[in-house]
Amino acid sequence: QVQLVESGGGLVQSGGSLRLSCAASGSTANIMTMGWYRQALGKERELVATITTADNTDYKEPAKGRFTISRDNSKNTVYLQMNSLKPDDTALYYCHARVFPGFEFWGQGTQVTVSS
Repeated sequence: QVQLVESGGGLVQSGGSLRLSCAASGSTANIMTMGWYRQALGKERELVATITTADNTDYKEPAKGRFTISRDNSKNTVYLQMNSLKPDDTALYYCHARVFPGFEFWGQGTQVTVSS
């Protein structure tokens, strides 16, 4: 079992920045990939970015060039630095972990609201 707790969401003006954090606990040694998803009101959950244990990163279109995912293995924490935020980035942001041999765990989400 892995527990994920997100923090760092809030209200920010368009063009502003936020840094989300996701602290993992439990069987963290078995975590293979961590990532961030988001779900806007009335829309499906979508992948934002992922990072592997080897620090290989992958970004989906909304995040490219504006967001940076990183991890601190000593703290079992993953971060999402979000810059140049737009109102379209408003969503509930979820932390996700894929754990060997293939289990998936989710955090409860942190709300990001970008005002125009």
